[in-house]
Parts: sequence; C-alpha cells; structure tokens
Amino acid sequence: AAVHAVLGALIVGTLGVLVGVLVLVGGAVGGLIAGAVGSLVLAVVAAVLGTVFHREGSPFGFQVRGRCALTKPSVAVQGRFMHPQEECTMPTEYFEQRERALLGPRYEQLYAAPQEAAERGVTVSALRAMPEQFAQKADFPLEVSPFCKAAFVVHAPEFKPGRHPYHHAGVFYSQEPSASSAAPLLGVQPGMRVLDLCAAPGGKSSQLAAALQGRGVLVSNEYVAARAEILKSNLERMGVPNAVVLNETPARIAEALPEFFDRVLVDAPCSGEGMFRKEPVALQQHCEALVKQCAELGAQILDCAAAALAPGGQLVYSTCTFAPEEDEGQVAAFLQRHPEFVLADVLGNVDYTFGSAGEENRTGGLPLDVSKVRRIWPCQGGEGHFMARLVKAGTPRTLPALGEYTPEEQLWLTAAAEAGKKAKGSKPQKAAKPADARSARRENSRACREAVQGRSSRSREAGAGDASPAQSLAAWREFAEEYFPELAKRPAVVHGGGVLLPAAFPQTNLHVLRAGVFVGSVQKGRFVPEHHLFTAFGALCRNCEELTLADSRTVEYLSGREIEAHTAADGWCCVTVDGWPLGGGKVSGGRVKNHYPKALRLL
Repeated sequence: AAVHAVLGALIVGTLGVLVGVLVLVGGAVGGLIAGAVGSLVLAVVAAVLGTVFHREGSPFGFQVRGRCALTKPSVAVQGRFMHPQEECTMPTEYFEQRERALLGPRYEQLYAAPQEAAERGVTVSALRAMPEQFAQKADFPLEVSPFCKAAFVVHAPEFKPGRHPYHHAGVFYSQEPSASSAAPLLGVQPGMRVLDLCAAPGGKSSQLAAALQGRGVLVSNEYVAARAEILKSNLERMGVPNAVVLNETPARIAEALPEFFDRVLVDAPCSGEGMFRKEPVALQQHCEALVKQCAELGAQILDCAAAALAPGGQLVYSTCTFAPEEDEGQVAAFLQRHPEFVLADVLGNVDYTFGSAGEENRTGGLPLDVSKVRRIWPCQGGEGHFMARLVKAGTPRTLPALGEYTPEEQLWLTAAAEAGKKAKGSKPQKAAKPADARSARRENSRACREAVQGRSSRSREAGAGDASPAQSLAAWREFAEEYFPELAKRPAVVHGGGVLLPAAFPQTNLHVLRAGVFVGSVQKGRFVPEHHLFTAFGALCRNCEELTLADSRTVEYLSGREIEAHTAADGWCCVTVDGWPLGGGKVSGGRVKNHYPKALRLL
C-alpha cells in the first residue's frame, strides 16, 4: 500500500506539472489546442487520483463516508476532484425531476436564461483602477454588472481577454459575471487577515486582495498542486503584494492556524449544476450521488473554516449549484453543528442587491431564515450561485493603523529575517548561468517556504548563487534606492539567493508556494529584478517606459521583442500601458531590452 501511494503521488505530481505548463501555454498558442490537451491530462490525473484515494478517502484529507455513483472517477466543475465509483444514468432526468418538484410552475421561468451561452465578464482590480476609470479607457463594449460594482458584462464575441494588454497588466480578471458576487459580501477591510480556502484559479482572491489594498495578509489556498501554481501565477499577474499561496488541505490549515483569520471565504467544491451551460463535463458527470458526496465534502470544509475563523469574524459560503443539500440545507446543518455562529444578512456588507432570497423547501427540514441567503437563477443572468454569510460569536480584533504592524506581525517578520541570516552564502566562484524561467520559479518557491518556515540548511545552500545573504540584501537596497526608493526601507529577507519582501505570516509547517513578493536576486555580481516586483510595485518605479493601448509597441513588448525607448532613461525600467504596469525592461542606447517572462508572451 505504501509503494502504491508513493507511485501514485509521483504520477500525480508529474501530471500536475504538465497541466500547469499546458495552462500557461494555452494563453500563448491558442486556447482550443491547449485546452483540449489540458482536458485530456486532467482526465488522466483524475483517474490516477481516483485510484490513489479509492480506499484512503478524499484528497482534501477527509474521510468521505458516502460513495458517489459513477463508473469512473469524475473531475468536478472547475477541476476539483471527486471520486465516484458506481453506475449513474440519465443525470439530467434526476436534476429536472428534483427541480420541478421543488419549484412547481416556477421551473420554466427561473431556468429560462436570457441568452443561449453563458455570459462573459471582467472584474476590475482596485489595485489598478476604479471601475469608472477602466470603463473610460477600455476599447471593448461594457455593460455594468448587477452582481458587483467592480464588474462588467462583455457581450462582444470577438473579445479575447487573455490577449488584451489590460489583462497582462492585471487591470481585470476575466470571469463569468455572477462569479464576482461572493467576495464583496465578506466586507474585507485593509489590515485584515483573510483566507480564501478553495481559491484557484484566483478570481475571488484577486477581489479580496483589491479590498485589502496591500495591507494585512491574504492566504489563498488550493489543494490540487497544478491549480495552486495557476493561482500563484494569476495573483502575481494581478500585482498582489501581500498574498500567501498555499497548497494544502483545509484540515491542516485549521490545525496550524486556529482562530487566526478575520474573514474566510469558502467557494466550495460543488456538483456544478450552475455550470451546465459553461462546462459540458459538469452535465455529463452529474447525478444524485455526486450531489451527496459534494455536500459531505463541503460540510467538512466548512467545519475547518469555522475553526480557522477568529472570534467576531465573518465567513461567506458560496457554491455554483442549485442542489438543496449543498446550499440552504448545508447552511442550516452547519448552524446546527456550530451554535457559536449566527446567520447574517448576506447583503449586509454591500449597498446593492441582486438575485433572490433562498427557498424554504430546500433546508432539509432544518430551521433557516432563507431571506438572509441569496440565489442567482439563470433567468437573472447568472450561473447558479448561492451565497450565505455567517458570523462567529466574539469581539473582532483591532486592526493595525496604516503603515504599522501589530507586535505579533513584527515577531513573524523578525523570525523570517533570522531564518534568512542563517542561510550560508557560497564561496566566490565563477558566475552561474542565469536560470531559466522554470528553475527560477522552483527556486523562488523553495526560498519562499524557507522564508516562512525556516526549512533545512541543505535547500538554503542549494542555488544560493555567488552572493552571500548580506551581499544580496545590500544589492537589493542599492537597486531599490535608485528605482524603488519607497521600498528600500521595507522589511526584506534573503533565502536561496533571492530577496523576498515577506508577507506578515507566522512560521508553520504548511506547504507555502509564495509568501510576499520575490523582488530579485544577484546574478553575475548585479541585482536582477523579478517580474513580480514590477507587477506588484510598478507604480512606484522611478523609471518608466510609458505605452498606450493604441501604441504598436505594446503588442511588440508583450510578444517579447525589443522596443524603442521614448520616456525611460538608461537602466532598469517598468513598462506600463496607460499607466498600469506590464513588466520590466532594461534601457540601453535608446532601446528597451525585453524582460517580459517567456511563458506569458503573446505568440
């Protein structure tokens, strides 16, 4: 059994890397080809996971008592894994019979979508722009979304969000309009500790990050390794400076960080009934047993979220399904298990409304004030979202003032710095060949874990380069004083040869992919900045090459080519489009040498 598990883990890890590569490639070579291959790989991953976890329970670390009734392992909507086993036939018949019984004559009306295909939309990041500013500059038609003040509906069929310069600049996140409805309901304020427990691919996390405005900490978690890498990449593109990206189970997070977070979002893995139009696989895999398994898994994730939430904190639970067991019934059962929680008006933190109240005949016979929860039916322009807000008894903690850390946060930053000081620099030697993007990401991930967790000296010594920690830190300070003077005094730590501006986060044994911003490293005796430095802090750069949406150099830069320098002086610069950072470059002789990451370039 042990050998079986090890082999399974190795296969899953390898296939997970392939999925991450395919997703990154997809934006460059065409979504149709990469998407098809990616779907095939995901299916194989799901099959392997189904074999590995068949007898050992859920991949989330829970013991799933119910068995789902399909002949083969199933990938639930959005790539979250479920592991059904037996035969299930005519899934649409089960769904329609259930909904007609619950809704009666309202069935036809509520499920009559105003358009054939699922809507497309964009959500604007407040880290970049206000919605009104974005609407004035966008070169594609927009319609204000009813679900979120920062969101717009995009009807143009020719719109390709992944190729738009504003997408590359992290100005917007492309997602179905109603998917943007849940995150604002948490009422996140700058300085809070926020957990997005099921975060990939990152749309809701980017909204939470925008609400934090670079203060406090956002912990974005995803269990599936390949999806966690996509989450990390998206948060880097969106310029999030204070995110901790985890690849963990909810149970381990709750154990490591009990009553730690002021806000928790649980966008739970679900049966995906709201995704039938958008994701055909959700329709093909749907059955009653899948609904029951998802409801059980969601309940266990909710229990972990409750344990991680601080007294006085708020939890928003959301799904993209209509199933009663996963929606009203789930919330009602949670309140029975957790008397320390109360159900609050889900719209209590916003000044607008959308959708409809919950349904009384969907609570499983348990008491629930369904007027306080929210549903979005297809006839209302959404894809089946359900939301509820839960408040934990107790007094909320006092948030730190602007520009200040709490004493606890100061200790965490000091601990990270001390761990960095223990790293051993290598002896002077011939400069190493610059690492490729893949190995650089691997080193960054390892160094990030060390910065937060203080891992073994063996990994710290590996790849430390030709500079000691003190030399790396001095090189960063010198670089920052010239190009990013506002960052020069910020806490910085050195690990694995790279310099990190860490997020205020305690040392744990959790699997951390990124905790803060890796700003760069010393290569051949000189400090070389990282892409994330420019996406997170490009607005602070003193040397910028300013492009516009209409400038032909914008596409040239995103394609990886050198461009003429019109506004930037010699040296490192941030390349911007309409004032929003795209990435870095180095100016010499009137030309900007391109440093936009190869994996992100337009082809």
